[in-house]
Amino acid sequence: MADDDYVYDEASGEWISAADAAERAGAADTLEVRDSVGNLLADGDQVTLIKDLTVKGAGQTLKRGTLIKAIRLTGDAQEIDCKYDGIKGLVLRAEFVRKR
Repeated sequence: MADDDYVYDEASGEWISAADAAERAGAADTLEVRDSVGNLLADGDQVTLIKDLTVKGAGQTLKRGTLIKAIRLTGDAQEIDCKYDGIKGLVLRAEFVRKR
C-alpha cells in the first residue's frame, strides 16, 4: 500500500493511514504473558503451580508445586494451554504459575 492509502480500523471506528495500520498490527502480534512474579513466559517453558487448583470437569485437584512441562501460549495474555497426565485440554491462568 502507498503512504496515501487509508484503511478503516474497526477497533477505533476511524480511517487511518496504511502505515499506521501496519504498525498497529505489528504491535498486536507481540503479546506478553507474565507469570505470578512477573517473569516473561514463552512456548515450551516449564512452570510450577503456586496454589492448589481444582480442575473443573476432571474431578481432580492439582497441588501446589506441581510441575507443568511444555506450556503453549494462547491469544490471551492471562491464559496458557498445557498438558497434564489424565487431564485433556488443561488451560491455566498465568497468575497461578511461576516459571521454573
